Parts: sequence; C-alpha cells; structure tokens
Amino acid sequence: MATTIDNSNAVQATKKKHLGIPEAVFVEDVDSFMKQPGNETADAVLRKLDEQYQKYKYMELNLSQKKLRLKNQIPQITQTLEILRHMQKKKETTEPMETHFLLADNVYCKALVPPTEKVCLWLGANVMLEYDIDEAQALLEKNLSTASRNLETVEEDLDFLRDQFTTTEVNMARVYNWDVKRRSKENLLKSADKS
Repeated sequence: MATTIDNSNAVQATKKKHLGIPEAVFVEDVDSFMKQPGNETADAVLRKLDEQYQKYKYMELNLSQKKLRLKNQIPQITQTLEILRHMQKKKETTEPMETHFLLADNVYCKALVPPTEKVCLWLGANVMLEYDIDEAQALLEKNLSTASRNLETVEEDLDFLRDQFTTTEVNMARVYNWDVKRRSKENLLKSADKS
C-alpha cells in the first residue's frame, strides 16, 4: 500500500514540476490508436502531432530565452555582491576607495568613493532604491539563490521538453509508417482484385 502512495506522489511531483508543459504520450499500438475517435485519417493525426511538436518548439524558445537571461543575471548579481563585500571591508577605514566605473561602452571614469553605510541598487523598470550595505547584501543573496533555483528549474524543463520532442517525433514516424504500410496493403489488394 505504501509503495502505491509513493508512486502516485512521484507522478504528482513530476506533473507539478513541469506544470504547463503537456506530456507527450507514446503510441505503442498504432492500430488501436488510429481507431480512437478523432483519429480518422493519418493526415489528421500527423497534423495534430505536428501542431503539438510546434507548441513544444515554442515552449523551448521561451525557456531558452529565460535561461539566457538567468545566465546573464547570475554573474551580474555575483559581481555586485563582491563589490558590496569589498565596500563592507572598506567602510571601517576613513580613506576613500578608488574605483573605475563604466560611463559608456569602453569609456570608464575614475572616482573616489568615501566610506559609506548606504548603497543604491537598480531594481529594474527604472527603479533605484537606497539600502544599507547589509540589507543590500541580503537582498542580492536572496536574488542570487532565486535566480540559481530558477535556472535549475528551467534546465529541468528543457530536458523534459527534449524528451517530449523525441516522443512526438517517434509517434509521427510510427503513424507515418503505419499509413505507408496500410496504403501498400490497399494497393496490393487492388492489384490482386484486378488480376
């Protein structure tokens, strides 16, 4: 009894994990599959499978873009955290910190930054807020862990999608081959009837 519960929980966890991505069902018996309602012709079934395949491709495009954004975001957050840690060490001293900051592409400016307790962070959408260094560090660490978790989830979803591609492609090939065999049998029967 406990094994059944564990298996159903594992299935539910998998469905929750890839929520929004429909699972492609492998067609084992093409004959019985083609007898189901809505599967009147091989062309109609192939159109449905191709439509499903195109949906998977669209999902892959969106997830790939999200993965790229996250891969760019994580190093930026890490670099900002390193700067905050450096500023935290320097805030105990009275001498200003010398830095170079980017004005435009390949144009840097030299600046002396006095020891400070506050920093300003770009939050996005043209919003900048002032934080204590400790608060900023906590916020960025939280954002870094969230971005890393999201990246793992996106990579798992992409792996799941690749499995769905493969299943859908195999289903399309099986239905196509079934149709070729069916047509060749019909042609053989027609030629046998004529002779």
